[in-house]
Amino acid sequence: MAVVRKHLRICAGFLALLVGAILALPLVPGPGIPLMLVGLVLLSDHFTWAKRCLDWAKRKWRRLRAK
Repeated sequence: MAVVRKHLRICAGFLALLVGAILALPLVPGPGIPLMLVGLVLLSDHFTWAKRCLDWAKRKWRRLRAK
């Protein structure tokens, strides 16, 4: 059961990244960036590249909020 949950989480993460990337395109309405962040959160437990991207986004958000 844990393996199935892991695979479902990975599939949901990649799906959220893909849909978020499409919705983040110019002239396409929708919450693209937040959906991509959700995908990174789902994938960050399994992939180090997703963890690094999420950490980068957190640092950027903190800098933006401090200004």
